[in-house]
Amino acid sequence: MAKLSIMDRLYTAIAPGRAAKSAEARAKTAAARAAESFINSGYGNYGANQTKKSMRGWEYYGGSAKEDIEDNIDVLRQRSRDAYMGIPTASAALKTLRTNVVAGGLMPAPQLDAEFLGLTDDQTEVLQTQILREFSLWADTPVCDAERIDNFYKLQQLAFLSYLMNGDAIALLPLREQAGQPYSLRVQIVEADRVCSPDLYDRLVPCEVNGYSVQQIVQGVETDADGMVVAYWICNRHPLANDATIQPGKMEWVRVEAYSALSGRRNVLHVMNRERAGQRRGVPILAPVLEAIKQLGRYTDAEITAAVLSAMFTVFVKPESATDGRPFGEMLPPDMLLDAQDQSSIELGPGAIVGLNAGEDVQFADPKHPNTGYDAFTNALIKQIGAALEIPPEVLLKQFSTSYSAARGALNEFWRSCAMQRDWFTDDFCQPIYEAWFAEAVARGRISAPHFFDDPVIRKAYTSCTWNGPARTNLNPVQEVNAAVARVDAGFSTAQEETASMTGGDYNRNIRQRVMEAKRKREVDEIKNTVQETAGRAKEE
Repeated sequence: MAKLSIMDRLYTAIAPGRAAKSAEARAKTAAARAAESFINSGYGNYGANQTKKSMRGWEYYGGSAKEDIEDNIDVLRQRSRDAYMGIPTASAALKTLRTNVVAGGLMPAPQLDAEFLGLTDDQTEVLQTQILREFSLWADTPVCDAERIDNFYKLQQLAFLSYLMNGDAIALLPLREQAGQPYSLRVQIVEADRVCSPDLYDRLVPCEVNGYSVQQIVQGVETDADGMVVAYWICNRHPLANDATIQPGKMEWVRVEAYSALSGRRNVLHVMNRERAGQRRGVPILAPVLEAIKQLGRYTDAEITAAVLSAMFTVFVKPESATDGRPFGEMLPPDMLLDAQDQSSIELGPGAIVGLNAGEDVQFADPKHPNTGYDAFTNALIKQIGAALEIPPEVLLKQFSTSYSAARGALNEFWRSCAMQRDWFTDDFCQPIYEAWFAEAVARGRISAPHFFDDPVIRKAYTSCTWNGPARTNLNPVQEVNAAVARVDAGFSTAQEETASMTGGDYNRNIRQRVMEAKRKREVDEIKNTVQETAGRAKEE
């Protein structure tokens, strides 16, 4: 037993109850310190510490992907769209990504596995040319759009921007015949909000929904007992639509199977980049920076308003006694008054003269605008926003005022992010649509592909394709070309890859065009030489 101190013995003799409480408190403190020394090891001393003042105020409680993402997705979508429509930084971020990832649309470049298919080089080139010709027949017109508005490349822009803004994009692949059109495949883009659970209520346990036995539905995505996505529930109208004259009728849901049970054909394309296992819906790319973007927008609005007010030159005239007459000069015209119904409102204007009643006075605080620290603060905030979105501030602001090496480094880092986004979008949207179109082309006999439907490996060999997008920005074209030539000569790259990277074109098509141009150039040179020789002989005579 621990030896009591002099004060403890004194308290025990004078106030036994107080002495007992003091001893109990010391015992609890010792136990807490012992527990803390045991728990606070490793991360417990830093990120997981719960005793430091700097960490006790950190609200960290979270849940599964359902609680952290799906339960908040509606608010995130609406705020993301609002930021895009009203805050320049948000709009610039999404449009910059769209322009650099998709631009005018990703172009297909068939890459048949000729060796596996037993095709010669000439046969491969002929077939690939035919494939591109047939695909253009479908993709270059609005017929490919279920709404008959955009062609395939504009649909790419719409789908990618929707993915950025809403977190994911949904596309259906219905078949609709149309007179004069050889293909029935259609692409129908569906706003992310319309894919939602029936009656806007998620089912997390096995139940019956609209006559279907389902295991689970989260935000319109139905999964089986193993967590595999089996169907999507699509509402017949936008859940946020409030005008019944535009979208009349009650809300009803249609269940669309992700894959056809008979053929295995994909019926639904879900463009999404998952952040967590078990996640069913995507997160808007602006979600981590929404608060910073909103605050930046408010600060910018406040600075603009203050600068406008400070630029107003308004004269106030205060008479000694009340009068009904107009003061000298001109009053603000009625159509310039923002609060015409409020008699107590005083309006400012450029070069305006406003009369006041006797005894009234106007005082203003000096706003000292424009604020000299505005640029420094906004640039610092934009750097953080750009870092979270993987967009360098030079690219986001379209200002390359730094050194060549710094600008080149920023562009290279940005293009790594764009290449990753392009790969995701190609896998989720472009390639599945291309494969669905190819299957229809073979089924209709417009493209000859023996044994296409017999073996998935053969089908893969025929539908192998690369998608070329916008070319990289070249700060120094001469150096870029020399570097590309060196990579091709060393075998680090191919002429096809370098052409796609630098111009977004096709090397083989360029060579064929160059052969034709060289032939025509020789013909022109021959005619020119003949004319010159004829003129020379005529001059000699």
